[in-house]
Amino acid sequence: MSDAGERHASWLELFFDLVVVVAVAQLAHRLQHPTWLDVALFAMLYYAVWSVWTSMTLYANVRGDKTRVRSMLLCMFGIAVMAAAAPDVGHALSLGSGDNTHDPWFIAAYVFCRAVAARSLQGSGNILISWPSVHIGVGVIPWVASLWIDPPAPGDPVAWRYVLWGLGAVLDITFTVRASLDPDRVVKQAQAQAERLRKREERRQEFGLRSQEITVPTAAILHSAHLGERLGLFVIIVLGEAVMQVVVAASGKSWDQALGLAALGGFGLIVSLWWLTLQYGLSAVPDASENGLRPAVAMPAHYVMTAGITATAAGLGVVAEDASAHLHGGIVWVLCGGLAVYFLASAVLGVANRAERRWLWGWALPSVAAPPVVAVFAGLVQAWIVVALLALVALWRVLYKPSTPAVA
Repeated sequence: MSDAGERHASWLELFFDLVVVVAVAQLAHRLQHPTWLDVALFAMLYYAVWSVWTSMTLYANVRGDKTRVRSMLLCMFGIAVMAAAAPDVGHALSLGSGDNTHDPWFIAAYVFCRAVAARSLQGSGNILISWPSVHIGVGVIPWVASLWIDPPAPGDPVAWRYVLWGLGAVLDITFTVRASLDPDRVVKQAQAQAERLRKREERRQEFGLRSQEITVPTAAILHSAHLGERLGLFVIIVLGEAVMQVVVAASGKSWDQALGLAALGGFGLIVSLWWLTLQYGLSAVPDASENGLRPAVAMPAHYVMTAGITATAAGLGVVAEDASAHLHGGIVWVLCGGLAVYFLASAVLGVANRAERRWLWGWALPSVAAPPVVAVFAGLVQAWIVVALLALVALWRVLYKPSTPAVA
């Protein structure tokens, strides 16, 4: 169920976002000298932070003024621990020893946050049928199991600990998509479980034992306007990370022409992505009705789009370090691939929203294909030129004009 009532992010939610800013910055740093394993680890670590933020955002969306401050602050602290541990996750692969890895801390903080989110929603008596993985920890089980697997060492053919993390993310999203296809069944199962618990408590009361009142859960009312605002604010967070990467990298450098052009191109790219979000909403799709998108589609796309922007931000930081150099190795694909992934997710949302074919074939798909082409030839030109070309790709999306003007 959804209700587009007028609501805005609370001060508590905005305070909660501060720790996410730090976590995104920590994760972006992992991509500055990337291998394929670094990219895979980034995707899993980013998913963990994003899923906790999403869980608490949906909880606050449903509860409104009844949101428990303690729950939000506990998860805020948990994300802070995850952010502090993130740079050292996977150190065993490079050091040949698990002594200096912070994997267990990251796992424990993630599992703790998911448990707090699930318990908070359970206590509210609401069932979030739009994103039911918040309630059921199927996707958390592989993370817990990974605690009993030794961290991988250099030369290991498979890093099973991290495979389990990926499995957890897949289970989360798969369960959510399948459950969202039959929301009535989810509600009935939760109500049946509540009824079993109520009867158990009644038997305890008959024997004079302490019992607790069991609330029969109901389907939560999702406030679409508030959720759209919160998801948009997360996009602003990752765009802010892109700005910070360029500014910090440029500090203390000789401000030559190449750096100036790289900064100008990077700023143009960031502004273009911001404009698409401002103009069309978080999906960056013209005339898209976000209220009509099922969360089971919109939420995974939001994860992919914001992860793509974060990867692009990491690449911009590397370019600002030496804008006249030639980009090589994994950073080229992090920079260009991040933007391509962002536009790919937007194109998928456009198909789901039945966007104009003219936009899909003339703007959406070319903006997906162009960054990888730039990546192929990136080693032949200076880094600032790569950024300028990517900025032109984003500007191409901005210049699109719908054939039918939107009704105010």
